[in-house]
Order: sequence, then structure tokens, then C-alpha cells
Amino acid sequence: MTRENEVALARVRDGSGAMFDAIADRYDTVNRVLSFGIDRRWRTRTANALELGPGARVLDLATGTGDLALEVARVAPDCSVIGLDPSQRMLDVGRAKVEQRGLADRVELRAGDAESLPFPDRQFDGVCIAFGIRNVPDRPRALGEMARVTRFGGRIAVLELSEPEGGLLAPLARFHVRTLVPMLGALLSGAHEYRYLQRSIAAFPPAREFAELMKRAGIEPVTVIPLTFGVCHLYVGTPRRPS
Repeated sequence: MTRENEVALARVRDGSGAMFDAIADRYDTVNRVLSFGIDRRWRTRTANALELGPGARVLDLATGTGDLALEVARVAPDCSVIGLDPSQRMLDVGRAKVEQRGLADRVELRAGDAESLPFPDRQFDGVCIAFGIRNVPDRPRALGEMARVTRFGGRIAVLELSEPEGGLLAPLARFHVRTLVPMLGALLSGAHEYRYLQRSIAAFPPAREFAELMKRAGIEPVTVIPLTFGVCHLYVGTPRRPS
């Protein structure tokens, strides 16, 4: 890596849209390899957890290249989805996938910030985010925004990676997250961004703490579902009605 590239990387805040711009072209391929393809099943579980009815409107935050937005459109064939992400390059890749699948009339990807959603209250029947809440600087604010734009009775689903806390396979899973993920990610992408992935997973609160954070932000009841030996968790809740 040249000195100029090192300086440029130092200027990119970890977890920012600019950071993901740098890996957008390789993002999907690297994710498939790092998760052994299991991330697709996790997204299907998340899409189904929204329990969408006919004609539902869905908001997918940190949509990235649109994988979860497209999966929601697949499991709920008559819903419409808006995906928001701060990375313009990730959105460009996602829009090409939307066009390729002939879903441009149902799936729209826009630039946007999870901490300040440009939508009125109770606009959506379901709101979801996959592998993105970890990168949001002000998580309580983003969760509060998710609760605000979801209709009462609608579902909010958060899919996020985590470090396993117990179980026989926990040491192996931790080795995968702490060692293999940054090593293979850097090798396959030619970038340092996947070392940030390991650090951000380690810094993310345990499942019980994050569920409490969701409740304080106005989302309840929160169901916490560990996936694949606890390397990932699915959190599902609904906006709290005013008392």
C-alpha cells in the first residue's frame, strides 16, 4: 500500500459510508465467503420476522447493496421496500441488483441516515436493519427513529453479529470472528476494513444489553433469537404505544 493510500484510509472514519464505498464492489462476495453463505438464511429469517401483510410498506436501514431489501421483496411479493444507506457506491451496486431482478417498481434505494429519517410518523408496516446498527454512532437515536416511523402493531427487526458468550462451540466461533474474519476479509478485499468488522463486533453490547437499549428507545416486547451458535442475533419488537 502506498503512503498516499495509507493517509486516505486514515481519513475515512471506521463504519462510515465512505469506508463502505471503498469495499462496495467486493462486499457481497466477501460476505458470502466469511459467513459460508449462512448470512442468506439469516436475512430470510429477518424478513419473515416482520410478518408482513398484503401491500405492506417496509423500510430497510443500512441497506448496503440491498440484500435484505430484496429478500423482503421476495418473501412478501406485494410489499414495497425503501432502502436507506449512507454509502453511495454500495447503493449503486444495490440498484444494479434491483434492476437485474426486475424489482425497480417495488424496491427503491436512497441515500440516507438512520439517525435522522426523512419520513413522517407511523409511515411503515415494518422496519429492519441487518449488520448496520453496529456502525451507527448514536444507536439510541436510530432505534428511536425506527420506533417513530413504524406503525403501532408493526414489527421492527434488527439482525446483528455478536461474539458468542457460551456453549461448546463458542471458542471456535470466537476464533472465526476474531482471527479468520479480519484475515480473510483483508486478503479477499485487499483492504483494512474487515479488521474494523472484528473490532466493532467485539465492542457491540451483549444481546441482553442491546435488547434493553431497544426497550429504552420505545421498542417492545423485544424477542432475542440467537443464530448459529450465537455469532448473530435477531431482535424483534414493536413500537410502544403511548400510555
